[in-house]
Amino acid sequence: MEIEILYQDQYIAVINKPYGLLSVPYPGSKAKTAQSILEELLRKQGTANARHKPFAVHRLDRDTSGVMMFALTEQAQTKIMNSWHSMVTERLYRAVAEKPETTDLKDEGIISDKLAQNAHKVGFVPKEGIKNKDGKAFKTETARTHYKIIEKGATHVLFELSLDTGKKNQIRAHLAFHGFPLAGDKEHRAKTDHFHRLCLHARTLEFDHPFTGEHKKFEVPEPKEWADYVKKGDFSLKKPAHKAEPKRAAKSRHQDSLKGVDLGEKRLSRKDLAHMDFIERGKHRR
Repeated sequence: MEIEILYQDQYIAVINKPYGLLSVPYPGSKAKTAQSILEELLRKQGTANARHKPFAVHRLDRDTSGVMMFALTEQAQTKIMNSWHSMVTERLYRAVAEKPETTDLKDEGIISDKLAQNAHKVGFVPKEGIKNKDGKAFKTETARTHYKIIEKGATHVLFELSLDTGKKNQIRAHLAFHGFPLAGDKEHRAKTDHFHRLCLHARTLEFDHPFTGEHKKFEVPEPKEWADYVKKGDFSLKKPAHKAEPKRAAKSRHQDSLKGVDLGEKRLSRKDLAHMDFIERGKHRR
């Protein structure tokens, strides 16, 4: 898989990560990641070494695409992570979600439900009183998601979102809890997967450079097809309800279907025929 470098200097690199690619490696994994691919590109440039290589400062989920930043020295990593909330002025996501019949969410607001993780390390909002497999309450963390509906269709909604906290699966879990699972998100019981991917994209990253102080803004729009899909609607979700046929009508239709059908008569034996006169035998032999 390929990444696109949007910006690079001696301190940081900003890239556009495709969906389906891990941001950074996890223990025991040998799969390529955005971090390892960026390091390969730096080596081809002749600039990568033990001190100058990508260091993680934040992450995007494997199935989330979009803009993300890497520090290129340990010093830069430390400074960015210590000042992340003050240096980053805007971080926006776009997402396509399935539209419920009813919801408690307004067209714009803040979701602040606490998050937990299940046995598969998937983030979710635990319902009140729910216990884990050991019979204990789930350990939860505070999470805050700002949301705004950009486009509303018959079956789906296009959201714009920003995070006060960066918890695992935060956007997916928050929206799913309020009846809006992201399209393609099987882990949160989405029914549609029109684009064969999770429809979550990190669109905008805006910040003050940690060393120069220069204000930077990087924006990669989500696929245009997402808004078109929301406007058009996915009517595979809106199957017409089957109406039960009245019993009298069903009985009448069954009787009509039997008209003209030769159901046959009982075949008489030779002994039965022997007791009949010539005319009677002729009727049964026709």
